Amino acid sequence: MKKIGLIGGITPESTILYYQILNTLSANQLGKTHSAELIINSFDFGQISQLLTEGSWDLLDKKMADTATSLEGAGASCILICANTMHLCVDAVRKVVRIPVIHIAETTAKEIQKKGIQKVALLGTKYTMEKDFFKDILSAHSIETILPDAEERDEIHRIIYEELAQGIFKKSSKESYLKIIDRLILNGAEGIVLGCTEIPLLINQNDVSLPIFDTARIHAAAAFKFASE
Repeated sequence: MKKIGLIGGITPESTILYYQILNTLSANQLGKTHSAELIINSFDFGQISQLLTEGSWDLLDKKMADTATSLEGAGASCILICANTMHLCVDAVRKVVRIPVIHIAETTAKEIQKKGIQKVALLGTKYTMEKDFFKDILSAHSIETILPDAEERDEIHRIIYEELAQGIFKKSSKESYLKIIDRLILNGAEGIVLGCTEIPLLINQNDVSLPIFDTARIHAAAAFKFASE
């Protein structure tokens, strides 16, 4: 199996999730004593969060690109950015490496297409919901995206940053998310994209009547498949 490079720490909770998913895939497919060959370069999320708040995208692009270069130099065969939002820097990363940078939205769109679904609701950080990078990729795959309203987006974002990113999981927050999802289903959603890698720590398929698309799990599985070929 080839080595997978992870750009992590954005947040630590989601990086742990990627680590668990990749190692579980390895054990299930190669035998229980096996684990995935991973190279992890992990950021201080406090610094990343501050740069996001400031809108310092040039600095974020440079940090992400430098990290990708280090992973390639360390022997990674492909790179995963372990966060939906930071795929806003994916072009800067792809410019500086020769190895594949597997895009979380591209892999998710393919899974949605397999289900024959044409309209999905997207939950994530405000950056992911309000900027176009994820929605444009879905649109290119003939998938329509509907969003929570402005007040709901604020609450989804708050829970991600103030709770999930810090390993805090509240019943009230889960209920809030499910209420938002129910309204989006009434508005025509045929599937729910968990477009933040921390949301699956709170919500899973058993909680929702429609198909959910766990972007972290889909993303990790695509990398595992690539590394196993």
